Amino acid sequence: MIAAMASKPRKLLKKTAQRLPLAESVLRPSFRRERRALNNGIWPVAGCDEAGRGPLAGPVVAAAVVLDPKRIPRGLNDSKKLDAAAREKLYAKICASAEVAVAFGSTERIDRDNILRASLWALSRAVKALPVKPQLVFVDGNMKIDCGCDCEAVISGDALVLSIAAASIVAKVTRDRLMTRLGLAHPGYGFERHMGYSVPAHVEALDALGPTIHHRRSFAPVAARLAALEEGASEEVAAKLLPL
Repeated sequence: MIAAMASKPRKLLKKTAQRLPLAESVLRPSFRRERRALNNGIWPVAGCDEAGRGPLAGPVVAAAVVLDPKRIPRGLNDSKKLDAAAREKLYAKICASAEVAVAFGSTERIDRDNILRASLWALSRAVKALPVKPQLVFVDGNMKIDCGCDCEAVISGDALVLSIAAASIVAKVTRDRLMTRLGLAHPGYGFERHMGYSVPAHVEALDALGPTIHHRRSFAPVAARLAALEEGASEEVAAKLLPL
């Protein structure tokens, strides 16, 4: 049987050219969800997002935006995908054509409640501060907020939902401007460059200059620096109390 099988003519295998993977389409936010709600008689519809969960210093800033369907600025996108100049231009266009509100979760609130709760609180406050009361709110992430109306959480919402993308731009620009001002008030920390994030230059400044009132004391690098300062102060006091 083996010999018989071997005697059969072998089928020639066709050489197939290797195909390169298709380029992934660029993901951009759309007005599809808002348009669907509008067609169902649900309006106003807001998008909300926050900026500044990760930094060691400064507040978390939340924004809520209700876009005008007839005056949507071109080029809206996730703020992380835009450079500073593009964000500034779009910020001006959003504020000129849409209903906008912002809210701040202070460093005190972050240290007291934790960053997640402070962020959700600020998002809720931003929605409630809008000049018009929305009937539906889209929020970036996987957690709904208490905003007095229907709410839908959208994971990666700033890359999918146009209203959330607009809110991400407003929140980011607002916070960057605030951190630039804090940089002028507290020279040496570089807030105007890194916006309070835990980059090496910021950590070095924190070690050299110590925390400011704007640093989040519940965040590990700041807490470690405070502990070191307290330990050093205790040793200094103990040394003064020792007999000569």
